[in-house]
Amino acid sequence: MAEIKVTGSALGTPLQQLLMADSIEPGSDVGYQLAKLIYLYHPLGAKMADAPVSKAMSQARDISIPDSPEDLVREAFLKEWKKLKADENIAACAGAARIYGIGAIVFGGKDIPTDQAIEPDQLPGLSIYFNVLDPLNTAGSLVLNQNPNAPDFQKPVVVTAAGQPYHRSRAVVLMNERPIYIAYTNSAFGFVGRSVYQRALFPLKSFIQSMITDDMVTRKAGVLIAKIAQPGSIIDNIMKAVAGIKRQLVREAQTDNVISVAPEESIESLDLQNVDKASESARRHILENVAAAADMPAKMLNQETFAEGFGEGTEDAKDLAQYIDRVRIWMQPAYDYFDRIAQHRAWSPEFYKTIQAAFPKEYGEVAYVDAFYRWRNSFTAEWPSLLIEPDSERSKTEKVKQEAIVDIISVVAPLLDPENKARLLDWAALNIGENKILFPNPLEFDLDELRAYVPPTQPAIEPGEGERADAASRRFRRAA
Repeated sequence: MAEIKVTGSALGTPLQQLLMADSIEPGSDVGYQLAKLIYLYHPLGAKMADAPVSKAMSQARDISIPDSPEDLVREAFLKEWKKLKADENIAACAGAARIYGIGAIVFGGKDIPTDQAIEPDQLPGLSIYFNVLDPLNTAGSLVLNQNPNAPDFQKPVVVTAAGQPYHRSRAVVLMNERPIYIAYTNSAFGFVGRSVYQRALFPLKSFIQSMITDDMVTRKAGVLIAKIAQPGSIIDNIMKAVAGIKRQLVREAQTDNVISVAPEESIESLDLQNVDKASESARRHILENVAAAADMPAKMLNQETFAEGFGEGTEDAKDLAQYIDRVRIWMQPAYDYFDRIAQHRAWSPEFYKTIQAAFPKEYGEVAYVDAFYRWRNSFTAEWPSLLIEPDSERSKTEKVKQEAIVDIISVVAPLLDPENKARLLDWAALNIGENKILFPNPLEFDLDELRAYVPPTQPAIEPGEGERADAASRRFRRAA
């Protein structure tokens, strides 16, 4: 075992004491302290816990609130989302869940007991805070009921931090993997999910060994072997001095220097070729074993390029995208939790007064509660695809959509009355407005004017005018 000696006593780091112990074998369990040490000190610890979460959150969600003054309402929501530091809190909770097996977020308000619910109308003017809790903070409350006939069977109900319970509406819990019946998780202090390190503990230990090998090879790679003819059995001080001078010359030799050796002598570097191949292969297999144990793509650990996946058809990029989509689904409860809080705080009664002043015709007589839930019901947040197409390809796709919209209008509009024709054009405007590549500015119609609009009567075409118009149109197209 690698160790540091201070005045004759062997001292090892906590990570060495644990991961280099002979008692760690395939199937060994991970406790809370070991999971924390791996995350803090192991080269793969933070990557295994945080890399999937960071990759999943690398793109912002596409927020859409069509049944509202969308730009203003969305801007207010995103501003409040940033103010609450929602992304940071979600990432911290998801990371804790992957490290230990379970994590929780709770929020509190000034002068409000933690075991009481906070009504939605209190949220806009309340000074609130968020705390991310790990299993040591919530020990005893997130053990989970193992009675298969209970309504809360293997479901988190109440979150308690240091003996202080939080109302269930004020907490959200994430578990890494689902709980297994009567399978206690030491790192999480309960019958809950499990640490991402649990199955990978033994290969994580092997990875430390590979690091020691790398260090040894690095230190030995610069060794030079000087094959110098040895003097006879009878040697005097002069021969000793000559041999020492030769070794010193070899040590000090640099680029542009010239040294001489006897024909029967030679200078070589230490041959580490076989060691290099063996250590490289072992290290690659260790990384693959760790990735397989953690159920994550191996390329996320070894940082290989994904470029060949597109050229050679290996589907590596698609596999990664599918994996990240599953991570996003797993994190969705935390996003729903923050969405609800951000909506109530962003779309406050004071904010609604500004909307009424800006849009008196649409919202002047609409109650705040009705408008709020109309916006909330039309609220959607979708993740963009990780496989981003170039703008040229996206433009082609959008062009096909626009042509389909035009075809529908051309066929259906002549058959509709003014009321339904106005609805059709409103539907077309909303769909066209989603294409920000071709149409950065939204298309808007006044539906009331469309309903009341009567198209002018077409003048009768005199005999021969149709043929002359067609001929003029053909000449124009040829000229163009």
